Parts: sequence; structure tokens; C-alpha cells
Amino acid sequence: MKWLLISLCLAVIACMTCITVAASLDRGVLDAGRGLWPDPWFVATLMDAYFGFLTFFVWVAYKEQSWVIRGTWFVAIMLLGNFVMSGYVLWQLSKMKNFSWEALLLRPQTAV
Repeated sequence: MKWLLISLCLAVIACMTCITVAASLDRGVLDAGRGLWPDPWFVATLMDAYFGFLTFFVWVAYKEQSWVIRGTWFVAIMLLGNFVMSGYVLWQLSKMKNFSWEALLLRPQTAV
């Protein structure tokens, strides 16, 4: 399962890189935004993406214990979206010797 998740995250990064380069060669993001902003479907799609980023960040905030690290991840996710989200999952997977869903999804246990 770990290798499937790694492959998925790498595929997301590769696809996002390709489509972002292709779109950037066509026109700048600000130029595109000016023309697309009046379209309600563009606004709905943009809101959907950012609510997804925010939902993912809630998990990151749960996993990370430092407010500085949480803030850094928040800014990175909001600026770079799925690139950073896939990178975060890859980073979490790279820290695991033995894969388990619990280790991936839950924060590390601390001794009390």
C-alpha cells in the first residue's frame, strides 16, 4: 500500500507539473483569472479546490504539533495546493519504516 500511495503522489506531482507548465506557456495565471473570474463555474471550481486545501490542512494541523510548522504548511498548501499536499504525504510516508494507516493518519503517540 505504501508504494501505491507513493506512486499516486508522484503521479499527481508529475501531472500537475505538466499541466501547469502547459498553462503557463499559454498565458499567465493573473491574465487567465481576469478573464475567468466573471464565470460562476470558475468561482465554484476555485472555491471547491480551496475548501479541499483547507480540509487537507485540518489533517496537517492535527498531525503537526508546532504552530510555526502548521503555519508554514498552511501557507504552502494555499499557494501551491496539490503539489504541496502530495509532498506532505510523501514526507509522512518517508518517515515510516513499516506502513500502517494508523501511523500515516494519526499523530505520533507521546509518553505521558
